Amino acid sequence: MLLAIVLMIVGLFLLVYAADRLVYGASVLASSIGIPPLIIGMTVVGVGISLPELVVSTTAALNGQMDLAVGNVIGSNITNILLILGGAALIHPLSVRSDILRRELPLMLIVTVLCGFLLSDSELSRLDGVILIAAAAIFLMLMVKIAKMSQHVGQDTLTREQMAELPQDGSNTVAFLWLALGFIIMPLASNMIVDNASVIARFFGVSELVIGLTVVAIGTSLPELATFIAGALKGEDDIALGNIIGANIFNMCLVLGLPALVAPGHFNPDAFHRDYWVMLVVSVILTGLCLMRKHRIGHLAGALLLCGFIAYLGVLFFVPDSITFFNR
Repeated sequence: MLLAIVLMIVGLFLLVYAADRLVYGASVLASSIGIPPLIIGMTVVGVGISLPELVVSTTAALNGQMDLAVGNVIGSNITNILLILGGAALIHPLSVRSDILRRELPLMLIVTVLCGFLLSDSELSRLDGVILIAAAAIFLMLMVKIAKMSQHVGQDTLTREQMAELPQDGSNTVAFLWLALGFIIMPLASNMIVDNASVIARFFGVSELVIGLTVVAIGTSLPELATFIAGALKGEDDIALGNIIGANIFNMCLVLGLPALVAPGHFNPDAFHRDYWVMLVVSVILTGLCLMRKHRIGHLAGALLLCGFIAYLGVLFFVPDSITFFNR
């Protein structure tokens, strides 16, 4: 059991490191062939933040562990808002200045509602996968268009902060090596996580869905945590929030869509009847906080979000029939 825990933790860190290096290599190569920094920031980096979730969920689905795949997505989105955003705002209040960011929020809610509609039958089909991946492509095109429009009236704070974070130099040879290393490490690390998550679930007598919602979700959210902390320390609140909003959208579109496409299947109904609604509520709360008149997420909001995460964990692990609990 101890070995399984250690191996899963090692796998999570390897996965996150490989994803970071893969994004670095892809950014350098994209820049070298003349792709504008704005496009790199919105696409390569945006998708790259969700790479750990994408690899883990796809691996789980291919292994017939759809509960783990779906739990990872929903749990990551809940973790991003309640734990990462809530904990950060408790320490350092966050201001929302970007017009692009405020336009992303309604898109996030639309994608969340679409996701709920597709999850309501407790099955992910190939058609669901096509719809979700198409939604991801539409979102990318919309965000690039909005970002380009914002440049005509003065650069938006979000795009300025994104471009400042892109690699400023690097050779193509090193970039290729990082890409190759990333593609080798990520599948290996993902298998370590998925296999040992099953061992842990069986040992503690909990479902793979709960392990996906908690341990795996928190682990695969490490890139969001790292970029959030880095952005907040530099006073780049918009990129910190933008990464969370973008990651949540890509999680629902790509990270659910690809597993559905390659290995469709049924999953535990609890994922929709209990956990999806938590994800929807916290997404609405995040939108409300960002669109309030002061456009500020303060200490009190951060404390409430963090308490919400603790309460959610309590329900998952200590309420025997949580579905009945939520439906009361």
